[in-house]
Amino acid sequence: MQHSVLFDMEPRGLPLSEKLLPQHLKELGYSTHLVGKWHLGFFKKEYLPLNRGFDSHLGFWTGRIDHFDHVSMEKGTWGTDFRRGFDIAHDLYGQYVTDIFTEESVKIIRAHNQSTPLFLTIAHSAVHSSNPPDPIRAPHRLVETFRGIEDLQRQKFAAVLSKLDTSVGAVTAALSAAGMLENTLLIFTTDNGGAAAGFNDNVGSNWPLRGVKNTLWEGGVRGAGLVWGASLPRGSLVTDAVQVCDWLPTIYRAAGGDVSTLGAIDGVDVWGALAEARSMPPPRALLHNIDDIWGSAAITVDQWKLVKGTNHNGTWDGWYGPDGREGSYDVDAVYKSPAGVVLQKGGYMPDKETVLALREQATVSCKNVTPVPCEPLQAPCLFNIQEDPCEMRNLADEYPEVLQMLLSRLQEFNRTAVPPGNFPYDSSGDPKHWGRVFTNFGDYLPISV
Repeated sequence: MQHSVLFDMEPRGLPLSEKLLPQHLKELGYSTHLVGKWHLGFFKKEYLPLNRGFDSHLGFWTGRIDHFDHVSMEKGTWGTDFRRGFDIAHDLYGQYVTDIFTEESVKIIRAHNQSTPLFLTIAHSAVHSSNPPDPIRAPHRLVETFRGIEDLQRQKFAAVLSKLDTSVGAVTAALSAAGMLENTLLIFTTDNGGAAAGFNDNVGSNWPLRGVKNTLWEGGVRGAGLVWGASLPRGSLVTDAVQVCDWLPTIYRAAGGDVSTLGAIDGVDVWGALAEARSMPPPRALLHNIDDIWGSAAITVDQWKLVKGTNHNGTWDGWYGPDGREGSYDVDAVYKSPAGVVLQKGGYMPDKETVLALREQATVSCKNVTPVPCEPLQAPCLFNIQEDPCEMRNLADEYPEVLQMLLSRLQEFNRTAVPPGNFPYDSSGDPKHWGRVFTNFGDYLPISV
């Protein structure tokens, strides 16, 4: 799965040989629900959420949709993509997608039989780009409340994010009302860095990190994450590197599973670091990617990061704002936020001094780094990612032995790599053949075009 993304008309999906987290949790007695984006393959029913461990799914199968009409546009074609299970959710046409996902999540929580544990994944479409004609969409009246932001696209982005904040608050409130909050683990995380400065027609910001989504710079691979639980240490910051594949063993452990039964997996259990503020497992090599088609790769070992080659021919290798840090931080807004209000009522919110201290600790700064140019298309680059998370100072010439060590580790990984699983588009999947709806076209006879 290492090259590009899974496009809508490709006859493939995440291999069925992979056992997913909801399948593991089902064996522990969990009810499992997915609300939102799937994007792991839909050309056959066996690849879809209801056949991969989820009891229910409301959302979309492709990579992006319009936030109001739920149409997906890709590679010169278009079709509706909104499903309730296997069925098309025509009744939800015109409703704002974040509101739909919020209402469905609250409904699941309210209806849940608490004699069994609940696993709920809410994969929001916010703040992902929509379709090219209007890539950032939010209700107009909400956009108008952000007129203090000069850039119109950033106004709209703020409105999209505001809806997401409201959603998190509504879900937290629903858990509290159902008496479930105290025994719930909440994880808020992203799958990649932001699309900034017009990348993917969006206006996110990774400042002061380098690069954007779909690059191997820290701005593409480093994301925001928050874990909350009533029994977890409050006001603590985990500074060790946690990789997305660590969620499976960590959540499985938190759910009461025996991680040793998971077999050979890439992730490690970091529950101890989260629940008991203990040190992480021994440092390991974090392979960010090896894409031999685009000629890019990156790996981090301890404090050292190697960047070899780059994506997009280097056109997105810079630093992109806005930084959004002018003026003082409004800590009161955190307490007045929908989730903040719920947590205050339960006595779970840390004091303001702790909030400000956490923000200070989590803020990335590279002001004291002396730049040394890096041109990854010409030669591999080396960074001390702990001292220089902004990837401003290329240390390849200063530490040639470290550079060679990382190149060797990268080569070791590449020896075990299998070819990317990309397939050419199958014209049978074009929504024009299916009433302008994206469907599981592989389950039907091929269409002659």
